[in-house]
Amino acid sequence: MADDQQFCLRWNEFQSNMVSSFKHLREEKSFTDVTLACDGQTCKAHKMVLSACSPYFKALLEENPSKHPIIILKDVPFSHLQAILEYMYAGEVNVAQADLPNFLKTAERLKVKGLAEVNQNERQDR
Repeated sequence: MADDQQFCLRWNEFQSNMVSSFKHLREEKSFTDVTLACDGQTCKAHKMVLSACSPYFKALLEENPSKHPIIILKDVPFSHLQAILEYMYAGEVNVAQADLPNFLKTAERLKVKGLAEVNQNERQDR
Protein backbone atom coordinates (compact mmCIF):
# COMPACT_ATOMS: atom_id res chain seq x y z
CA MET A 1 0.00 0.00 0.00
CA ALA A 2 2.37 2.67 -1.25
CA ASP A 3 -0.52 5.20 -1.32
CA ASP A 4 -0.55 5.29 2.51
CA GLN A 5 3.07 6.38 2.75
CA GLN A 6 3.48 10.02 3.75
CA PHE A 7 6.42 12.34 3.23
CA CYS A 8 7.42 15.20 5.49
CA LEU A 9 8.30 18.25 3.47
CA ARG A 10 10.24 20.74 5.50
CA TRP A 11 11.32 24.26 4.60
CA ASN A 12 14.75 24.43 6.21
CA GLU A 13 14.89 28.22 6.18
CA PHE A 14 11.28 28.70 7.32
CA GLN A 15 11.94 30.64 10.53
CA SER A 16 14.54 32.99 9.08
CA ASN A 17 12.38 33.55 6.00
CA MET A 18 9.33 34.40 8.11
CA VAL A 19 11.29 36.82 10.28
CA SER A 20 12.73 38.44 7.18
CA SER A 21 9.28 38.65 5.58
CA PHE A 22 7.69 40.18 8.70
CA LYS A 23 10.43 42.80 8.89
CA HIS A 24 10.00 43.60 5.20
CA LEU A 25 6.20 43.88 5.52
CA ARG A 26 6.65 46.23 8.46
CA GLU A 27 9.21 48.40 6.66
CA GLU A 28 7.03 48.62 3.55
CA LYS A 29 3.86 49.09 5.66
CA SER A 30 2.32 46.37 3.49
CA PHE A 31 -1.01 44.94 4.66
CA THR A 32 -0.96 46.86 7.95
CA ASP A 33 -4.32 46.68 9.67
CA VAL A 34 -3.87 48.48 12.99
CA THR A 35 -2.50 51.86 14.04
CA LEU A 36 -0.84 52.35 17.43
CA ALA A 37 -0.68 55.85 18.87
CA CYS A 38 1.23 57.32 21.81
CA ASP A 39 3.07 60.53 22.61
CA GLY A 40 1.27 62.21 19.69
CA GLN A 41 2.89 59.86 17.16
CA THR A 42 1.65 56.77 15.34
CA CYS A 43 2.94 53.44 14.02
CA LYS A 44 1.24 50.99 11.72
CA ALA A 45 1.40 47.27 12.49
CA HIS A 46 -0.27 43.93 11.85
CA LYS A 47 -2.97 42.55 14.15
CA MET A 48 -1.65 39.03 13.66
CA VAL A 49 1.85 39.94 14.85
CA LEU A 50 0.56 41.95 17.83
CA SER A 51 -1.82 39.14 18.81
CA ALA A 52 0.83 36.45 18.49
CA CYS A 53 3.25 38.39 20.69
CA SER A 54 0.92 39.77 23.36
CA PRO A 55 -2.21 38.43 25.04
CA TYR A 56 -3.00 42.06 25.92
CA PHE A 57 -3.24 43.03 22.24
CA LYS A 58 -4.94 39.75 21.33
CA ALA A 59 -7.76 40.32 23.85
CA LEU A 60 -8.08 44.00 22.90
CA LEU A 61 -8.33 43.22 19.19
CA GLU A 62 -10.76 40.34 19.72
CA GLU A 63 -13.04 42.50 21.87
CA ASN A 64 -12.98 45.34 19.33
CA PRO A 65 -13.24 43.74 15.88
CA SER A 66 -12.68 46.75 13.67
CA LYS A 67 -11.23 46.61 10.15
CA HIS A 68 -8.40 49.02 11.00
CA PRO A 69 -8.50 50.02 14.68
CA ILE A 70 -6.51 52.84 16.21
CA ILE A 71 -5.16 51.87 19.63
CA ILE A 72 -4.12 54.76 21.85
CA LEU A 73 -1.52 53.68 24.40
CA LYS A 74 -1.53 55.86 27.48
CA ASP A 75 1.74 56.28 29.41
CA VAL A 76 3.78 54.46 26.74
CA PRO A 77 6.78 56.40 25.42
CA PHE A 78 6.98 56.30 21.63
CA SER A 79 10.57 55.04 21.81
CA HIS A 80 9.36 52.05 23.87
CA LEU A 81 6.61 51.32 21.34
CA GLN A 82 9.13 51.38 18.49
CA ALA A 83 11.48 49.04 20.40
CA ILE A 84 8.64 46.66 21.31
CA LEU A 85 7.53 46.49 17.68
CA GLU A 86 11.12 45.81 16.61
CA TYR A 87 11.25 42.99 19.18
CA MET A 88 7.91 41.56 17.98
CA TYR A 89 8.86 41.61 14.31
CA ALA A 90 12.55 40.64 14.56
CA GLY A 91 12.70 38.64 17.78
CA GLU A 92 15.32 40.94 19.26
CA VAL A 93 15.96 44.57 20.08
CA ASN A 94 18.77 46.68 21.55
CA VAL A 95 17.83 48.82 24.55
CA ALA A 96 20.15 51.17 26.43
CA GLN A 97 21.02 49.92 29.91
CA ALA A 98 19.74 53.12 31.52
CA ASP A 99 16.33 52.69 29.84
CA LEU A 100 16.03 48.93 30.41
CA PRO A 101 14.01 48.97 33.68
CA ASN A 102 11.39 51.40 32.31
CA PHE A 103 11.29 49.57 28.97
CA LEU A 104 10.64 46.26 30.74
CA LYS A 105 7.84 47.90 32.77
CA THR A 106 6.21 49.02 29.52
CA ALA A 107 6.62 45.52 28.07
CA GLU A 108 5.05 44.10 31.24
CA ARG A 109 2.03 46.43 30.95
CA LEU A 110 1.57 45.36 27.33
CA LYS A 111 2.20 41.69 28.27
CA VAL A 112 4.82 41.17 25.56
CA LYS A 113 5.80 37.51 25.42
CA GLY A 114 9.45 36.94 26.21
CA LEU A 115 9.79 40.32 27.93
CA ALA A 116 7.03 40.00 30.53
CA GLU A 117 5.82 37.34 32.90
CA VAL A 118 2.51 36.42 31.31
CA ASN A 119 -0.04 34.38 33.21
CA GLN A 120 -2.58 33.12 30.68
CA ASN A 121 -5.30 32.90 33.34
CA GLU A 122 -4.75 36.45 34.52
CA ARG A 123 -7.54 38.91 33.75
CA GLN A 124 -6.53 41.21 30.91
CA ASP A 125 -6.60 44.63 32.55
CA ARG A 126 -6.62 47.77 30.45
